[in-house]
Amino acid sequence: MPSTSIRKFDYDPNTKVLSVWFVASGKHYEFLDVPPEQFVAFQSAFAKGRYFNNHIRTNYAFRLAQGEAGSSSSD
Repeated sequence: MPSTSIRKFDYDPNTKVLSVWFVASGKHYEFLDVPPEQFVAFQSAFAKGRYFNNHIRTNYAFRLAQGEAGSSSSD
């Protein structure tokens, strides 16, 4: 299901970085050390914004990413 708060997201299993682009702010954040199984659960969640808020937002260190990534996959 499309999210009203998350524009797109991408995951790099080698670095365990979950990249998330937000609709309202347009900002892109990178969440660090996210286990692959957490990404799969997020990707499969019906309500991605709710899942993100409950399981990722406050549980992983993050940083504001610089620039826009043009070729990332999304859901």
